[in-house]
Amino acid sequence: MRLPPFRLALLDASLERTGFDSGSQALDRYFREQVSQDVRRRVATCFVALTDDQRVAAYYTLASASVPLTALPVDVVKKLPRYRAVPVVRMGRLAVDQVFKGQGLGGAMLADALMRVMRSEIAAYALLVDAKDESAARFYRHHGFIALPESPLTLFLPLASVPRS
Repeated sequence: MRLPPFRLALLDASLERTGFDSGSQALDRYFREQVSQDVRRRVATCFVALTDDQRVAAYYTLASASVPLTALPVDVVKKLPRYRAVPVVRMGRLAVDQVFKGQGLGGAMLADALMRVMRSEIAAYALLVDAKDESAARFYRHHGFIALPESPLTLFLPLASVPRS
């Protein structure tokens, strides 16, 4: 099956979200019930992949955050300034509707998030993610993310390692 074309956009409150089904109750509930409040309160931004008929095929959220230097691997810390923490962008959620799974949409959404972070004029050291389980952690490791030593489901990708395009 071929991946249909998608339009990536900011979440619009008028979009129908009740039918979104990623297979994860927590991710679906957040998207249906909480994300609009987080966007309104400016604690997260939500981007969606839309089909031609305005169906939400996937979404992800981004928010600013920081990571204490003590949480990072020692070899990484050696290359950083001696601040208590470094600024990062947190991808809080990433979900793909089950109808569109297995077609590379998750990777495409991750790539979109990385490009948005790279284009930002606000400095950030890395993109940080909280994998919901080991399967999700494998997905992020496959894309070059590094697990925090004390929190294997929290992973980061130094932005300096992302090719600029």
